[in-house]
Amino acid sequence: QVQLVESGGGLVQAGGSLRLSCAASGRASSSYAAAWFRQAPGKEREFVAAKSWTTIRTRYADSVKGRSTISRDSAKNTVYLQMNSLKPDDTAVYYCAADPTAWDRDPSLPEAYEYWGQGTQVTVSS
Repeated sequence: QVQLVESGGGLVQAGGSLRLSCAASGRASSSYAAAWFRQAPGKEREFVAAKSWTTIRTRYADSVKGRSTISRDSAKNTVYLQMNSLKPDDTAVYYCAADPTAWDRDPSLPEAYEYWGQGTQVTVSS
């Protein structure tokens, strides 16, 4: 089993920045792909960003490309999502996900991930 715990969400004004963290424990492997998804009220869960755990490969949703950066600290077994120039449309619960085979399938699909965190709320005020 892999446990994922997100942190770093909160309330921020439009144009501001936040850094979300996802700490992995348990049987977390260095070969796992990791990703961030988000879900706003009344909407489906959508892809934000993904990172292959062992390489520099990354993928971003068009809605956050250029404003967000996914990174990892292998020593801390933690994945980060730095979000800048935040907009009210970025308001959602942000979830961290991990899976050993996601990058071999499609890392932008929620069904590619077995392990999920509990989510952290991000609210952007206008």
